[in-house]
Amino acid sequence: SLYQLTIEPDTVFARLEAAGKLAIPGDSLARALYEETQALCEAAGLPAYEISNHARPGEECRHNLVYWRMGDYAGIGPGAHGRLRSGGACHASATLRHPESWLEQVERQGHGLAEFVPLTREDVASEILIMGLRLAEGLDVRRYRAAGGTLRQDALAWLSEEGLVSWTPDRLTVTPAGRLVLNAVIAQLSARG
Repeated sequence: SLYQLTIEPDTVFARLEAAGKLAIPGDSLARALYEETQALCEAAGLPAYEISNHARPGEECRHNLVYWRMGDYAGIGPGAHGRLRSGGACHASATLRHPESWLEQVERQGHGLAEFVPLTREDVASEILIMGLRLAEGLDVRRYRAAGGTLRQDALAWLSEEGLVSWTPDRLTVTPAGRLVLNAVIAQLSARG
């Protein structure tokens, strides 16, 4: 996995950056670093199978592919999250974050769940879109539509003309240029037309 550092608010890194004691690369340097790591991994026989993950073909992390393909997974320990299909709906789960509280609740109730809520059809479709576009294999358009998702033809045409996506009736993939601006691609596809 190759991730760029994200500075979260109210952290030591955020305070160091604000004080000028932590140099964070600007957009052009971050882009150059991303492109270089992609090229180095590809040359080493480790193509990207997800926006930040590389592996030899056939050796992709099956555990993470479950998340990105929207499979079921249970979050068990403190602070864990899960997605489970139950009763015909997809549910989001989250456990208590603090280990002591989690353990006390497990001993009292047999689980450490803080929430177990059904996701709306729109939520599920949105997650399928976001996760699918992270993968080199792209979004399974039929699955997305079956979940209630819609793809705006005007957005697809514009993104395709800009060289950011490639699409067929069955599959939507983000190009290498599109990966650099994936959040913007997702925003375009998610916007109500």
